[in-house]
Amino acid sequence: MSEPALPPTSKDSPLTGIVMMLTAMAILPVTDAAAKYMTVAIPALQLVWARYVFQMLTLLPVGVAKLGTGVFRSNNLRLQLARSLILTIGTVFFFAALQTMPLADALAVFFLSPILTTMFSPLVLGEHVGPWRWSAVVLGFAGALLVIRPGFQTFTPGLVFAIGSGFTYAGYALITRKLAGTDHPLVTLNMTGLVGAGAASLILPFVWVMPTAEQWGLMLLMGVVSAFGHMLIILAYERSSASGLAPFAYAEIVSAAALGYWLFGDFPSAVTWTGILTIVTSGIVIAWREGVRRRRG
Repeated sequence: MSEPALPPTSKDSPLTGIVMMLTAMAILPVTDAAAKYMTVAIPALQLVWARYVFQMLTLLPVGVAKLGTGVFRSNNLRLQLARSLILTIGTVFFFAALQTMPLADALAVFFLSPILTTMFSPLVLGEHVGPWRWSAVVLGFAGALLVIRPGFQTFTPGLVFAIGSGFTYAGYALITRKLAGTDHPLVTLNMTGLVGAGAASLILPFVWVMPTAEQWGLMLLMGVVSAFGHMLIILAYERSSASGLAPFAYAEIVSAAALGYWLFGDFPSAVTWTGILTIVTSGIVIAWREGVRRRRG
C-alpha cells in the first residue's frame, strides 16, 4: 500500500521517474501480502508496529547520513505528528481489512482515498473543484460500489476497515498537501516511522504474540520493502510531475492481484475488475485535472 506522494523537486527525467514508480508499485504489495499471510496468527496492530519499526531502522541511517540531526527537526511539528498518527491509524485499518478481504479488493477500496481527498479539498484546503473533478468523484464511487456490491455479497468487518482506511488516508493526503515544501522528504518519512512505531508500541504489550522465526523474517521484509518502495516514490517525484506519475500508481492493484492469486488463490471477479478499472479511470481524470489546474496557476 503506497503512501500519497510527496512534492516533486527540480530533477527532470520523466521516463526514469515512471520506471521508479512502476518498480515501487511492483514491490509494495509484498508488504501487504506478508501482512495478510500473518494476520491469521499475529494481531494487525503488532504487524503495524513491525512495519514501522523496521521501516524506521532501514531509513533512519539514510536520513542521518544525508541530513545529520536535521532529520529530527520539522518546520511544522504539529502537522507532522498529526499526519503520521493518521497514517498509522489508516495502516491499522488496512491490515485489519486484509484479515477477511482479498488483497486486490482491499486495495481497490483503499484507492478511494484520492477521490475522497478531492471531495474534501474545498472544505479543508479551500480549493476549487470543477465539474470534471466532481464527475470523476461520482465515477469513482460508482466503481467502489461495484467492488463492494452492498447487499450482494457477505458483509465482513474487513469491508468497514477498508473503507476506513480510504477515509483516513484521504485525511493524511490533505495534511500532506498542507505540509508541501515545508520539510525534506526524508524528514517526513522518518517522522512517519518514529510516530508509527511509537504509537503502536504503547498498545503492543496488550496484543503481543511471540512471532516465529519465519514471522520475524516476514516482518523485517515488510519494513525493508516499505522503506525501499517509498524511497523510490520520492525519487520518482523528483524526476517527474505528480499528474504524470499518478496513472502509474494504480499498477499497484495489478501487482496485488497477481500476489493475491499466487499466494492465496484470490482473484478479482469480472464485476470487481470493472469496479477497479472505474476507480482507476476516476483517479486518472482527477490527476489530469489537477495537472491542468496547476499549469494554469
